[in-house]
Amino acid sequence: MLIQGLQKLTLLDYPGETACTVFLAGCNLRCPFCHNASLVRPGAREGGVEEDAFFAFLEKRRGLLDGVCVTGGEPLLQPALPRLLRRIKALGYAVKLDTNGCFPAQLEALVAAGLVDFVAMDVKNSPARYAQTVGVPDFDLRPVQRSVAFLLSGAVDYEFRTTVVRELHTAGDLAALGRWIAGARRYFLQAFVDSGDLLRPGLTGLSGEEMAALLAAVRPFVPAAALRGVGD
Repeated sequence: MLIQGLQKLTLLDYPGETACTVFLAGCNLRCPFCHNASLVRPGAREGGVEEDAFFAFLEKRRGLLDGVCVTGGEPLLQPALPRLLRRIKALGYAVKLDTNGCFPAQLEALVAAGLVDFVAMDVKNSPARYAQTVGVPDFDLRPVQRSVAFLLSGAVDYEFRTTVVRELHTAGDLAALGRWIAGARRYFLQAFVDSGDLLRPGLTGLSGEEMAALLAAVRPFVPAAALRGVGD
C-alpha cells in the first residue's frame, strides 16, 4: 500500500498519546470544505511513502511514539487496510482511525479484530443537510447512521467531530445533529480554516463567539460537547 503522507509527530491527533499520522488517498465524498482535497481528487496523487519505509520508521520510534493515526481521504476504502493495521499493532502501537462513517461493516470488523483502539468519526451536518454538505446529491445516510449507532454503543473508544462552515451550518442544524448523537462520549465542533487545498473556494469560518453560540445549541443533547481549534 502507498501511504500518501506521513506526519512524524503529533501531540494533538490522538487524545492522550504521542503519535504519528499517516494519510491514505481516496474518498467517496466531495465535501467542499475538505482541507485534504489533494487526497480526494482522482489523479491528484503523487509521491508518498512506501509501506516498507513507513515500517522502518515505526521500528526506530518504538518506545518514543505511543500510537499511529490513520486518516485520509477515507481509510476504509483501502482493501489492504486490515493488513496495514495488523503490522502496526504487531509493533505494539495503538491505532486511531479517522473515518466518515460510510463503511460500517468494515469499521465493525476492524474493531472486532482488535485492530483499532480509537475512532474519530466526522459527522458532517444534520441529517436533512447531509447530502448537500458532503457534496453527493443522492447520498444514502443509512451507513452513516449505522456507524453512529455502533460508536454510541461503546464498542470502541471514540469521538465525533464536525467542521463548522458559515455557508453550511446553522444553530438549527447543529441542534438537530446533537439530537442525533445525543449522549455521545466526546463531540467537538471545529472551526473551518481555509487550508488553500479545498474542493470549493469561497467558504468561511465563524468567530469564536459564533462558535460558542453553536456549542450552546448542541449541549442540551451532548453535554460533553466542546470547541476545538477555536482561539488557539
